[in-house]
Amino acid sequence: MQKIYVVPLDVSDSELIEKIIHELRKLLHIHVYSEHIKLNHHQSFSSDRNQYYSTKIISQAIPLTEAYDGKVILVTESDLFIPIFTYVFGEAQLNGKHSIVSLCRLHEEFYTGRTNDNLLFERTMKEVLHELGHNYGLYHCSNWDCVMHSSTSVEEVDIKGGFYCEKCIINIRS
Repeated sequence: MQKIYVVPLDVSDSELIEKIIHELRKLLHIHVYSEHIKLNHHQSFSSDRNQYYSTKIISQAIPLTEAYDGKVILVTESDLFIPIFTYVFGEAQLNGKHSIVSLCRLHEEFYTGRTNDNLLFERTMKEVLHELGHNYGLYHCSNWDCVMHSSTSVEEVDIKGGFYCEKCIINIRS
């Protein structure tokens, strides 16, 4: 495994970013860094959908992070979409370097109006690990206990496991 760079885009909760970095270091036993780039991701905003096009954000980040010698995970509060889905929690380049995770629909207050920082962190870690798994070449896993199980709703994020199954972790480490 190589390095991971966590890049917040308009994330005001720096404590959450630090927790993500700490947890990635602990779980994956690799070097994880926080980096800041000047990326105007508002250029990817769709007024028709009132959301941001995640693929376009990733493409904007590529030239700004090409010198980074590891995986780059963008973290944003913005609500993301790709044209074939109403929304996405994240997107990643399969076997690539870049991925993005949206915190927007991971916040419990999005659904209930109540804040739950622990649940936000748990959901965020699942989605960060999921998108990084794609970066490391993993496809969706049929095992519900695996973080690589596909999630199309926040309920499915909550149900799936918080780390890779044995089969998936072997593929990451090989």
